[in-house]
Amino acid sequence: MIDRDFLLQVKGYGLTTAEVSYYMPDHPKLIQLFVWQLYDVAPAFPGVHQFLDHWRREIEAAIHSVRVAHHQLIGPNEWRAVDRIITIN
Repeated sequence: MIDRDFLLQVKGYGLTTAEVSYYMPDHPKLIQLFVWQLYDVAPAFPGVHQFLDHWRREIEAAIHSVRVAHHQLIGPNEWRAVDRIITIN
């Protein structure tokens, strides 16, 4: 069984870290942080946008700011399938 995360990396997804600064409506001067990681595609970041849309709909806390870091761990030129084995004596 091939790991799902590895397959995403081969398809061009990279490790994305989103840092959400937020505050609760009853304590607007107290900024809190929520850090979350996922595999996502830069520069559109559809997974991050989907998460933020869910946050705005379902979570009472108000978003102050969002910082995103992205690193593509495996590029297309770094990985290729091997279809045969060569034995060298």
